[in-house]
Amino acid sequence: MNQCRVATLILAVLLTGLTWSAEPRTEHTYQLEPDEIRPAATIDDASWLVGSWSGTAFGQNFEEVWNAPSAGTMIGLFKLYGDDGVAFYELLLLSVEDGTLSLKVKHFSPDFSAWEEKGDYVNFRLVGKEQDALHFGGISFYKRGDDAIDGYIVMKSGEDTTEHHLKYERRSSIHTD
Repeated sequence: MNQCRVATLILAVLLTGLTWSAEPRTEHTYQLEPDEIRPAATIDDASWLVGSWSGTAFGQNFEEVWNAPSAGTMIGLFKLYGDDGVAFYELLLLSVEDGTLSLKVKHFSPDFSAWEEKGDYVNFRLVGKEQDALHFGGISFYKRGDDAIDGYIVMKSGEDTTEHHLKYERRSSIHTD
């Protein structure tokens, strides 16, 4: 390998490290140190989420749908359910703020009463991105081919922090049960 190609490779590795230096939070999720800058991102960086998905999480089933990017945002819907019916719903908004992505989530009980106050929501801010992964503070999505995603979310209860796996499979068609 000639010196120019070696120098280019080293520069690419160094630049990659500079653009994403988030620290591991759990095995599959990341967080930024207080002085670190969030990575630049566009809504198109998340376009591989578009579609209808189903899977398992928290010992139950879920369905999630993401609309295609439009007007600089993506909107999604999530439903967790089991044998006893719906556990909860989520309304999801991916948007660009300050040149990077934020994932805003509003939770609803089975009767559709909001968990958060009227103007509140949970905001997962982007802390890192890779070709086939998006890492928000507390939640990461890993693309596994065109038809599968592994999601990981961090939950904290008191002093305990646990990571939960969400296993997504693309739904080929919408069906009713």
